[in-house]
Amino acid sequence: MSKLKGQPTLSRRAFLIGSAGTAIAFGFAGTEATADESSPFEPTIWYSIDRSGIVTINITRAEMGQHVGTALARILADELEVDWSNVRILAVDTDPKWGVMITGGSRSVSDGFPLYSRVGAAGRIALIEAGAKLLGASPSNCLARQGAVFAANQSISYGEIIRRGGPARKFTPDELAELPIKEASERRLVGKKADALDIPAKINGTARYGIDASAPDMVYARPKIPPTRNDSVVRSVDDSAAKRIKGYLTSLVLEDPSNTVPGWVVVCATSYPAAIRAADLVKVDWTTGSATEVSEQDILDYGAKQIAASSGGALVVDDPGVDSAFQAARSVLERTYTTGSVLHAQLEPVNALAFEKDGRFEIHTGSQWQSLILPVLAKALQLPQERIIMRTYPMGGGFGRRLDSDYAVPAALAAKAIGKPVKLVLTRPDDMRFDTFRSPSIQTLRLAFDARGKVTAMEHHASAGWPSAIVAPAIMHKTRDGTPYDQDAIDGADHWYSVGAQRVRALSNTLANTSFRPGYLRSVGPGWTNWAVETFMDEAARMAQVDPVIFRVGLLDGAGRNAGGAPNAIGGAKRQAAVLKRAAEKAGWGAVMPKDTGLGVATTFGQDRAMPTWVACVARVHVDRPTGAVTVEKLTIVVDAGTIVHPDGALAQVEGGALWGLSIALHEGTEFVKGQVKDTNFDSYTPLRIGDVPAIDIEIIDSTEAPVGLGEPGTTVVAPAIGNAVFAATGIRLRRLPIRPADVLAALRAR
Repeated sequence: MSKLKGQPTLSRRAFLIGSAGTAIAFGFAGTEATADESSPFEPTIWYSIDRSGIVTINITRAEMGQHVGTALARILADELEVDWSNVRILAVDTDPKWGVMITGGSRSVSDGFPLYSRVGAAGRIALIEAGAKLLGASPSNCLARQGAVFAANQSISYGEIIRRGGPARKFTPDELAELPIKEASERRLVGKKADALDIPAKINGTARYGIDASAPDMVYARPKIPPTRNDSVVRSVDDSAAKRIKGYLTSLVLEDPSNTVPGWVVVCATSYPAAIRAADLVKVDWTTGSATEVSEQDILDYGAKQIAASSGGALVVDDPGVDSAFQAARSVLERTYTTGSVLHAQLEPVNALAFEKDGRFEIHTGSQWQSLILPVLAKALQLPQERIIMRTYPMGGGFGRRLDSDYAVPAALAAKAIGKPVKLVLTRPDDMRFDTFRSPSIQTLRLAFDARGKVTAMEHHASAGWPSAIVAPAIMHKTRDGTPYDQDAIDGADHWYSVGAQRVRALSNTLANTSFRPGYLRSVGPGWTNWAVETFMDEAARMAQVDPVIFRVGLLDGAGRNAGGAPNAIGGAKRQAAVLKRAAEKAGWGAVMPKDTGLGVATTFGQDRAMPTWVACVARVHVDRPTGAVTVEKLTIVVDAGTIVHPDGALAQVEGGALWGLSIALHEGTEFVKGQVKDTNFDSYTPLRIGDVPAIDIEIIDSTEAPVGLGEPGTTVVAPAIGNAVFAATGIRLRRLPIRPADVLAALRAR
């Protein structure tokens, strides 16, 4: 495991505070009315109600197209009993009172449901008590509906209650944690169709993204990206040609105590076009580290050696009896799978505006993990963290790239050096070269069968770059023997299949970690682990001569630890078996297909065992033998995500995730070549185009179980379903992502 020198760490306490029922997370103060009649009623830090009954709900999660504010507001508003037309959302800036600010891992609704439910319920109780007093009634004889308290034939609105003094009830954090929330049958907003609150601003042009931020006397900047992400050092800068560009100001060699952007030169100008042109003319001479000699195959070869070694890595799962089961096996299946590097390529390139004002440094940008970058900025600027504030903006795509808000550091350093506001915007090639892309991976899986054909043991060894080891070591997990590992790089390998004795070994690819900066890309570890597991399960079914659906259902028996449990995994593997059977039924599994057309199946469980979202996909594909082109004709997807809060948002999440998965399976992917990614623009890096979008049939199971995540689960199930469908259509087995026509042709010729 590798960690960059000088990288600030986020303490485990700092990461966890506010996320597990702490006083900060559930802080509630029933306030007395003040003399200032314009003051709203603020029963908690999470929302306020003004004198006209308008409810403003504070949202700490980042908006990047998923309408997270609407989902969280629905939860609170349902318990508070307010009319949806009177609800507003406010994306808040950084402040210690919010606890950890992070949007990732598909956890916004899952983690937010209990919090927003209980603070909403507390406000309703306080308003009922205050309203009952004003109506001269007993609280037990009152109820709240659509922003008013009713008693017999009289009522009083929330706005009037606040105008006449407001509630006085106070709740302790312990009382809040014990508050009951509504039964599913009593919900009036959760699970019901509604328009997202942020749609008007997004379509009428009033929404301001980070790239739209501005400040008086602002200087524009564009970086010169060094040859390697780590260890580059500037030897000299020649800006003589850039001086011919009107508006060019200077080229700054950044001194970065945080070691986030070593070797950076930032070119400043009075306009962004001038900064672009000037940067093209500035010549920088660098010394570089060993990464200039490292390419993609080197990383995969390094991982293969790690897997072949009998020791090393973290044993995430290590049941007794694995070795003896393999020794006694009648037959053993062993396969190796690889995945290539994948860029984020979000529509809005990374950017940040930074300046000092009134004794504080302000950072204006979109970020998915403000709490991670704040201590890094503090170290870079040599300032106390409390003197830095991040202003919140929606993002034109995140996909995990903005979990690592490293792009804020050079903007802040440039602003400090030049003494003016600096707006740093990366061009598309800059963005792609600076991307914290998904590491290539290599995995070897083994399965043991006894004399009766029963599965008795399974091993899964996975090597890849570990993003958390580099940017967030405080969130690393530990095995029973204390070995640290990055759960985000191995999630999905600890599956819900009953396979007898099981072993999962996670290996940190040190060569990847030191050659570039591995990042969190939508779905993270399951993006490669599920590709391996679900392709392998298909191969195992063929070896056992059992239908792939029947084979999987037989292993999803919910036995032992796969039975699941409260709060998020009630039903366990049996719920996964249910979505699998439903998807097969909907897709017409078993039907005779036209020539070179096949159905492939895969099933996954979202991000991790603690928050499983059960997903199954059947892909129908056609393979053109002369060219090797794979065309996906239809995706049939069934999802069980527990309680659905915002149906339109949930459907969009699954659709977007599935298309992302399809794009990564067939269209996207780059290659790491001598310290740099090969593709730097959309002429060669080719995400899914509109014309390649297949028919999609999505069914979301109606459920009253705990809500779980939907941002990523739809992604990981698609690629293995496509690969398995290619096998069904042609008989060739592909074990590398992305699936390229050349790979298909080579496999067809070999067969």
